[in-house]
Amino acid sequence: MQATIKGNVEIAKELGLTEEEFNRIKKLLGRDPNVTELGVFSAMWSEHCSYKNSRALFKLFPTKGTHVLVGAGEENCGIVDIGAGFGVAFKIESHNHPSAVEPFEASATGIGGCLRDIFTTGARPVAGLASLRFGNLNNDRVKFLFKEVIRGLAHYANTAEVNAVGGETYFDESYEGNPLVNAFVVGIVNKKNIVRGTAKGVGNTVYYLGGDTGRDGVGGASFASKEITEESASSKGAVAIGDPELGKRLREACLELIGKDTVVGMQDMGAAGLTCSSCETASRSGTGIEIDVSLVPQREKGMTPYEILLSESQERMLAILKKDKEKEALEILKKWDINAAKIGKVTDDGIMRVKEKGVVVCEIPAETLTKKAPLYKRETKEPAYLKKAQNLNRSSLKQPDDLNSVLLALLDSPTIASKEYAYKNFTAINKDEVVVGAGSDACVIRIKGSKKALVISVDCNGRYCYLNPYTGAMMVVAEAARNIVCTGGKPLAITDGLNFGNPMKAENYWQFQKCVEGLSEACKVLNTPVISGNVSFYNENPKGAVDPTPIVGMVGLIDDFEKHVTQEFKHEGDIIILLGRQDANLSGSEYLYLIHQQKKGNPNIDIDAEKRVQETCLEAIQLGIVNSAHDCSEGGLAVALVESCIGNSKKMLGASIKLDIAKNKDARLDEILFGESPSRIVVSIAKKNLKDLKKIAKKRSVPYFILGDVSGNKLSVKYKEKTVIDLALQKLSQTWRKAIQSRLEK
Repeated sequence: MQATIKGNVEIAKELGLTEEEFNRIKKLLGRDPNVTELGVFSAMWSEHCSYKNSRALFKLFPTKGTHVLVGAGEENCGIVDIGAGFGVAFKIESHNHPSAVEPFEASATGIGGCLRDIFTTGARPVAGLASLRFGNLNNDRVKFLFKEVIRGLAHYANTAEVNAVGGETYFDESYEGNPLVNAFVVGIVNKKNIVRGTAKGVGNTVYYLGGDTGRDGVGGASFASKEITEESASSKGAVAIGDPELGKRLREACLELIGKDTVVGMQDMGAAGLTCSSCETASRSGTGIEIDVSLVPQREKGMTPYEILLSESQERMLAILKKDKEKEALEILKKWDINAAKIGKVTDDGIMRVKEKGVVVCEIPAETLTKKAPLYKRETKEPAYLKKAQNLNRSSLKQPDDLNSVLLALLDSPTIASKEYAYKNFTAINKDEVVVGAGSDACVIRIKGSKKALVISVDCNGRYCYLNPYTGAMMVVAEAARNIVCTGGKPLAITDGLNFGNPMKAENYWQFQKCVEGLSEACKVLNTPVISGNVSFYNENPKGAVDPTPIVGMVGLIDDFEKHVTQEFKHEGDIIILLGRQDANLSGSEYLYLIHQQKKGNPNIDIDAEKRVQETCLEAIQLGIVNSAHDCSEGGLAVALVESCIGNSKKMLGASIKLDIAKNKDARLDEILFGESPSRIVVSIAKKNLKDLKKIAKKRSVPYFILGDVSGNKLSVKYKEKTVIDLALQKLSQTWRKAIQSRLEK
């Protein structure tokens, strides 16, 4: 019926298209579209699928490198060469709006879709991480969202038997009502088995693989491209339902299909479902594709072509099989109990042609949905709040008398506190692969059959980006790389998850542009190209947009996994040293936010100095003289010292610290202890290795400070011969480990 109804501008607007876009569609087609075709354009030209409001800025990113095998924009995930005939495939994907509506199902399908993008390239997923943002954890709704998101992620990861190895979680009122749920998945692929999402070979058969198609998720791409309102917050039909058990079988079947060389091309039916996978595979190949929706397995009666094309039912794949390998491929699918239906063929006319029982219901040139999608660069305007927010009057901040209480309060902050409550729910850990899991600066995943290992981190502090989007974004890349380096890895490349407010609002788009510029500059200096990514706009609640949150997932490489380093102190008597500047800034710090109730300041970074600090730390680790390394981030030096003391609950080691800041008369003790300036790493070494570390640091003009030594069962900090912090490790550990759980039990 919809195929015979002519589309008009009113229907186009209802579907999220503008009048200008409707007229553009008519011009591209040379005729009026029908309603089904309008639905297809609506999905493919949505921000979620086309990146029409962000793509113009992507040219700023460094995307090339001798080790980049599949770069940004080429496929649904990027791939980097790691030597010995292998590559690492990785990407980050958001599921924010659905998680505000159905947190359990949405978080589960979020990681499920990300996994499919990885294994459709031929890569076996080896690690999953999550980057999460919520409002104040004392709020009952936030507690519910947090619990359900964790439950959904764990349910899918555990059932699908994927190593869940870490992540990060922040809590801030800007995310109230609009949580951010980003999944980051990493896989390893034999370079000779890499498969692209292409529909090559005219006459090759197009197969539908996996679960049946239902009405769940219809319009999901468009739903994710609008602000959350009271009405949309109840749009549960826009949230798809996952099946991790089927997803696991589909993964194994697809990997075997690829390993047996039966596949020409393959793509997940993610956002916009069958529509997206069909037109994108054809567009990449310069071919056409013809399918008949009546051949698509359906679990609901009376589904229209519109619903079948735009359904986002999960665990489904589009595969173009080699003509001479169809029989073998179908036997593999049968072995794994995966439904397979022949639904079409590859053509040579560049058209995405959709039929229903042989009757054409949709006929669109594939490239009009992809390469010819509209491209916008929106108006920008510096936010009105910025100058006032950046003006931090440090002289008005009273230094606390009781620094013990301040440190305990910071450890009790859910943003800083241990996330054990979350990661203990994830049980599917392959101990032969996972060398270091959740709880350290970065995870370490051994590459099977090799001494090499991947080092993986995901990072972002939205508060820094709120106060200075450009330098805040640079600090995100720097921290991700610093976490890789602290573990002994060499940073390789990044994937970015860009979470922002409505791009039609000039202040939001200014934040977005500045963050892209900052990410780009830091990646160029640190030599970490952007190989994949995701943009999520329209993250707003009635009070305004979320803090700009450009999440960075980074992968590094270590040549010998046995030489990795973790953050916990290892030996009594080791010397504790700070690499980098000793003075720090309170701008955007958790201390300033929690103790002084201010979100103020102007965070800054010297990216060249950052690079030198990282190179110094990495060289020292590779030389084998570093026993522990931990970067200073949220909570500053004091929290970094605590986490180094108590990170290993089975063998906690104390520290005796003596601060000397007399050389900088302008420095304040609370800034030194709790300031969050970047480019600082706490390391511990044996005394005999001090000379070597000094030599490495001096070679790169990196400042260093001997803070004290590893000793006792408490953290003791002296300043001017006065003890300013004196806390037992048991008290520190209990506060840090129980903070989140105690709030959830109230």
